[in-house]
Amino acid sequence: MSESKEKSTIVLFSGDLDKAIAAFIIANGAAAYDHEVTIFFTFWGLNTLRKDQDVANEKGWLEKAFGRMMPRGADKLGLSRMNFGGLGPKMIKHVMKKHNALSLPQLIELAREQGVRMVACTMTMDLLGLQQEELLDGLEYAGVAAYLGDAADARVNLFI
Repeated sequence: MSESKEKSTIVLFSGDLDKAIAAFIIANGAAAYDHEVTIFFTFWGLNTLRKDQDVANEKGWLEKAFGRMMPRGADKLGLSRMNFGGLGPKMIKHVMKKHNALSLPQLIELAREQGVRMVACTMTMDLLGLQQEELLDGLEYAGVAAYLGDAADARVNLFI
């Protein structure tokens, strides 16, 4: 009889750079310890998955407004504290580079390489007017029931 892998889930609700970095550091660490890891992105956490460039699509005025107000991708996220009008993220990125720490885009790529499942919440996508074409390639799309199924089997469940 084969042993099944430990499972870990993370709900990334926040669109803050520091919290997204923490989520991916934990996810990559768990994957390195051979855990099956799922990150479920909902509400502002979905901004981490947005493509940097604008994607042409049909949207109503409210969805277009949300799209303009929300950060476009991992490199555009602000800090939860000490954002200082955008200076804070630049400072954190500088310190991370100085200490040879991986950037958020590099952490995302490492997570992909390690098989971390990245699941975008379809209900939130509908609410915010986000379409699959606007998000990174290679994601999974599901609702809360899928997350709950994963979380029920996991020994570690985090909400960030």
